[in-house]
Amino acid sequence: MTRYSVDHARNVLIAHWSTGIGDAAGSVADLPPASADRDTLRLAAFLTELSQTCWRCYTHPASTADRHGPGSLGWHRQRERDAFAAVVPALTGADRPATGASSPEVTKIEEIAHRVGEALRAFDAPPLTEAVVADVSTELAAVEQAERGDLSRRAQQAVALSREDASPLQVAQADTLLREHPFGPEALFTQIDPAAAAIAAAHWLHAAVTVTARLTSLHPAQIVTGTDPAKPLAPESIAEITATICGGTSPRQAVMPLIRHALLVAEGHLCGVSEAEPRIFAAEQLIDKAPAEVHLELDTVCLAISPLDPARPALDLLENLLYGIRDCLLTYQQYVEEGSRESLRTEAFLAELRREAAAHRARLL
Repeated sequence: MTRYSVDHARNVLIAHWSTGIGDAAGSVADLPPASADRDTLRLAAFLTELSQTCWRCYTHPASTADRHGPGSLGWHRQRERDAFAAVVPALTGADRPATGASSPEVTKIEEIAHRVGEALRAFDAPPLTEAVVADVSTELAAVEQAERGDLSRRAQQAVALSREDASPLQVAQADTLLREHPFGPEALFTQIDPAAAAIAAAHWLHAAVTVTARLTSLHPAQIVTGTDPAKPLAPESIAEITATICGGTSPRQAVMPLIRHALLVAEGHLCGVSEAEPRIFAAEQLIDKAPAEVHLELDTVCLAISPLDPARPALDLLENLLYGIRDCLLTYQQYVEEGSRESLRTEAFLAELRREAAAHRARLL
């Protein structure tokens, strides 16, 4: 999402957003002289909230909801998305709500847009209103552009978001990038929606596991065993993706439930209690087997309810999958003839990896 702030030194309203490798920023408008700090900061806060709510229509599209009848989740999501058309009138005061701002008939997007409009009218500065309307219009266009799978220009901020769906076009583009650089080029993090990139990376991880298993005669579960000290739960997500795809599931069907579950966790929901039972059992076993002097109790054990970071699940999974591909290379190199140089072993692995991924590309797309 775009975050808005106030540059007090220049008395300018600023907009900034992520590009995957850092934030880009631009001036939105000069603020009226002698404006109160609380008024300018309130305007920036409302604009940030509006952007966040609009981008939620991208990360949580109506199409991914289970139900779409009146009053359902899909119905409410579609109402929020349709409210894009009401944003600019709300900012300019051309569409002031007849009912209260918190009325059930008013969507959240409309409610926040009206707050921005009220904040703008308090300044009584037409140039400021005109500039803010132009910037918000650009923001809405960026969301719509990202929905089409084009993450260029301001829509690039979508690379920092986790989505409940993935564009087939973006998946295909991620596959092309991985074919050129199987360990993950920078463009994978700056040009591609991370959910789509994770789907493509899962396909390439499965190919890497297959190639390594063919050489080593190891079971797939034995191949990706490395642990990143900074991400102790990474092997769990890698193992789950590997086992699911090896069982015949498509990369999309393996990846998206993991991301959606983590997004629910981020909102305070534990969906699928049966999945939590093995974790609770493992915690109980840990306590039972702990030395007496440790004095572990059930309430003191930290229980991970998702193998992904709920704040950035798609990016977290993408990083894990790329780590798994590199781990496959290390295992592969250990079994190649000892006299071969490391560079030749890497070239052999990459050649086989590309052939394997290409042979099953239909499963990805």
